Amino acid sequence: MTSVEYSKDGAVGVVTLCKPPHNLIDNALLEALANAYEQALGEGCRAILLRSSMRHFCAGADLDRLASEQWNRAQLQQLWARLEDVPLPTVAAVHGAALGGGFELALMCDMILAADTATFGMAEASLGLLPLLGGVQRVTQRAGVARAKEMAMFGRRHDARSLERWGVINLVTAEAELATASMSWARQLASGATVAFRGVKRLANLAAREGIAAADAAQEEVNTAMWASADQTRGLAAFAATGPGSAIFKGN
Repeated sequence: MTSVEYSKDGAVGVVTLCKPPHNLIDNALLEALANAYEQALGEGCRAILLRSSMRHFCAGADLDRLASEQWNRAQLQQLWARLEDVPLPTVAAVHGAALGGGFELALMCDMILAADTATFGMAEASLGLLPLLGGVQRVTQRAGVARAKEMAMFGRRHDARSLERWGVINLVTAEAELATASMSWARQLASGATVAFRGVKRLANLAAREGIAAADAAQEEVNTAMWASADQTRGLAAFAATGPGSAIFKGN
């Protein structure tokens, strides 16, 4: 039985967690998830939507496998490279609970949309653990040191509205509207200037991880790739001919 399903909706790669009952994480699920992202990239998708077909987005790690499936530094860096640094915009659509590693999977996406009934938490401390896939540092990036410590040390569940206020979540919507809203965001990103978006993602990730100086050092290289893209030519030509917002980008 597969734990991750992949399909293509236009230029959006739709990646669905589907491991009963609650998408518990083990190495096989992470490998399947990374493979789905790579399939989307290989098939020419221009954005990825991560969602769940189960009752919850993801309830965290499979505790029966957790101790035997620990990740060393090289494995963690490879995981982040495959999921967080995929050169496409990624959107997580979260309903139900996103706990522990499930919350961390959402945090590896560029943007998070959540149902107003969704809950989030890093409950590892209640088991004598800490978030294992980078959750502390990724909440720190989005919400600051104090909030990251609060979430990881107390291990409480937080509602989506609170995390939206903290800057962890981009948008909260009614649960019945989550599928439509998240697909709308993914389609808008997929129809945009893919090369430019890739540069935005690289610079933002560099600044978050290594500081503004590191991003500044990469700015010329990113600019050069953008100037060499056909979409840049299309964008400026459309602006001159018919005004802003009229370009039809093709992703190259």
